[in-house]
This record gives sequence, structure tokens and C-alpha cells, in this order.
Amino acid sequence: MADVPDLLTREGVRLGCTATDRFDAVRQTGELLLELGAVEPAYLDAMQERERMVPSYVGEGFALPHGTDEARAYVRRPCLVFLQFPDGVDWDGDEAKACVGIAAARDEHVSVMAALARILLEPDKAEALRTTDDPDEVVRLLTSQAEAKEEVP
Repeated sequence: MADVPDLLTREGVRLGCTATDRFDAVRQTGELLLELGAVEPAYLDAMQERERMVPSYVGEGFALPHGTDEARAYVRRPCLVFLQFPDGVDWDGDEAKACVGIAAARDEHVSVMAALARILLEPDKAEALRTTDDPDEVVRLLTSQAEAKEEVP
């Protein structure tokens, strides 16, 4: 499994974003994965296809856009990105304030997703992710939770 800090870096965090709808938010998420060299362009279409099949909203103001299973072939390297939408984005009737975009060919992202799940159970930390203006805080919150879990025997 890849190290958490290798998956989510400061360069993969965008704060203060706006989107017209969930498909625009997914597009922006995919474009950041592409900009970071994590995926091939075809992955962006697969992210839209996946979003049309099943909305990626997971609750507490968070969505986890990613490609279809077939799109794993377009992943150049495992990567996560974080986009914050302070004004919210209508997500098929829910309101998303943040997207964690996933590019993974296997299970490299599992530790960060587990960390996000733990953060969502802690209202103060979830609120920090939704409202922070510091990209380093996003990386710190997600990676420290994931690393703490990995240290448990």
C-alpha cells in the first residue's frame, strides 16, 4: 500500500472552489487528478459515467468522486485530491462542501478513506475540513488520522 503522504499532498488540495452542479465538481476533481499526472484523460469521462450511475455523496457534506472499475486502467499512479466548495454544491438533493477525488488501480486509497470516515464521526474535524483556508490543515487532518490507524497493531 502506498504511504498516505504520497497520495494526498498540498498540491492536491484546492480550497474556496465553486461549481455549478455535481458534474462540474466532478469535472474539476478529475482535472486536478489529470494536472497532477495521476490519470490519463479518459479517466475523467469514467468519473462522469460513475457519477451518472451512482452519486458519490457519502454524507456530512462530502463526496468521493472516482472512476468506474474499468477506468482503473487509466490510473498512472495512485492519488487523492481534495476540493472544498464553501458555498456547497447540490449533490442529487444533498449538499456537498468537499470532494475527495480518488485515482487508484488497487486499494492504495483505503487508509485515507478510512481516515475520512473517522473524521466524519468527529464533528469538529469534519467542520475543519469543510471550512479551513489552509491546505496544510487538510493534509494534516487526513494523513494524521490514517497514520494513527496504521500504527495500531
